[in-house]
Amino acid sequence: MTQSNKTLSIFALGGINEIGKNMYVIQYADDIVIVDCGAKFPDESLLGIDLIVPDIDYLQENKEKIRALVVTHGHEDHIGGIPFFLQKLNVPIYATRFTLGLIELKLKEHKLFRTTELVQINSDSKLEFGDIAVSFFRTSHSIPDCLGIVFDTPEGKVVHTGDFKFDLTPMNDQYSDIHKMSEIGTEGVLLLISESTNAERPGSTPSEQLVGEHIEAAFMKAKRKIIISTFASNVNRIQQIVHATLKTNRKLALLGRSMVNVVSVAVERGYLDLPDGLLIEARDVKYLPPEDVVILCTGSQGEPLAVLSRLSTSNHREVKVLPDDTVIFAASPIPGNEKDVSRIVDSFFQMGAKVIYGSASKTGMHVSGHGYQEDLKLMLTLMKPKYFIPIHGEYRMLYLHRLLAESVGIEKDSTFIIKNGDVVDIENSLARQTRKVPAGDTYVDGIGIGEVEDIVLRDRKQLSEDGMLVIVVTIIKTQSKLVSEPNTISRGFVYAKDSEELIKNVNDIVKTTVNESLDGSINKMKKKIKKSVGQYINAETKRKPMILPVIIEV
Repeated sequence: MTQSNKTLSIFALGGINEIGKNMYVIQYADDIVIVDCGAKFPDESLLGIDLIVPDIDYLQENKEKIRALVVTHGHEDHIGGIPFFLQKLNVPIYATRFTLGLIELKLKEHKLFRTTELVQINSDSKLEFGDIAVSFFRTSHSIPDCLGIVFDTPEGKVVHTGDFKFDLTPMNDQYSDIHKMSEIGTEGVLLLISESTNAERPGSTPSEQLVGEHIEAAFMKAKRKIIISTFASNVNRIQQIVHATLKTNRKLALLGRSMVNVVSVAVERGYLDLPDGLLIEARDVKYLPPEDVVILCTGSQGEPLAVLSRLSTSNHREVKVLPDDTVIFAASPIPGNEKDVSRIVDSFFQMGAKVIYGSASKTGMHVSGHGYQEDLKLMLTLMKPKYFIPIHGEYRMLYLHRLLAESVGIEKDSTFIIKNGDVVDIENSLARQTRKVPAGDTYVDGIGIGEVEDIVLRDRKQLSEDGMLVIVVTIIKTQSKLVSEPNTISRGFVYAKDSEELIKNVNDIVKTTVNESLDGSINKMKKKIKKSVGQYINAETKRKPMILPVIIEV
């Protein structure tokens, strides 16, 4: 089914069958509205890559149709790709007050702030983009100012929930707009797009207020310095840490650039109450009695360069962790980060610190910002959609979310479990998934965007595993002879002094190969050197270092 001028199309360029780099597209006729523009961090296989953002080739090809980028909330997987997106497409951005503050930090860092149109919205805002009318409802999450979005199109209403849970006692009094959600559902929802992060977890998500009680109890028991780490964006958690610090008559030091930046935005915009005199500089920690200090820092996921990791190796200039200090992980490890977190926990134990770590159910130091099964079922029940697309999760989570939808009366055939790039087209209230648009990953390497191809990553992987040999050969081309013996330099392959016999044999092979190739071109000589040396090295060592012949003509 190709798109006609009256077709409603919904698809993701990131975020459907993954957790990270969220980007969703709502298109009716010649009007496109984008929801979120996130990034995700690479795993260890993507050597040298700093960030992964969505492939926006489709949007660049249809840039004259794009009306807006609307942002649901300020987490990195929803705003982290915005600076790279804006370098290619200058689109107006609509977001709430707190989310705009976080976006502004990024735009100033990338020198894009003055050239970008930023529009502040709230849950009562109403927007129109051609044939698409947009309204909002408030949701609860682990960051302030979160929105769900309603797209009213000629085909019907499409609802995007954003990330959410139903917290009936939220720390910041930002209650979920349950009545408004119910009204939207009563009016009729054609399609619901809803997150699936916790579709595997039964029950309802606990309230953030429970965490505050456990933090306060741990602070009361601590005998010396307290080091506590959480996500910088979790302003509600930070507020509870501030309350516990005040209650125990301590001073608070902030460590980590993202922590300092987010706290600055939250205080400036009225989302965090930070009494005068509470904050101290990191350099002043050593001058206060340890029982009077709390350090709030980044690094709860074991990131090697974050503050908590540096503290665990005594590699921080201002602060040292000493025996009987208390270290608190106020965040559960994200799947895949367990090994890095365990390494840091072990280091703190070796330092003699008291460490509070592990799953949230064990420590009480964390609750999820994403809805459990009962939350997801409540959203489905309130919205009563004709069609359903589960997003923001790995395949098993999307599948389980479909089963939850069936349990509340949504037909199995009305749920679309799709991948990034799969398009759901709706025409005359009939939904089909029969076509795709380009979708994939774009790698950010330093300041370069999309310049790192798979072949470059393969080279980096080869270098990291087997190292390299640089073979320098000097020849007199006019006389068809070598000037001197070949010089083989090993980097990350073998230690030359311990492998003199191997290097000598390599040089002999190079010399023979060069003498046999003097009548040919330089490129052919290089290829023959790589082939002959590679075969010898592999036979002797079972390794495949990168071989770089350098031919110097004199």
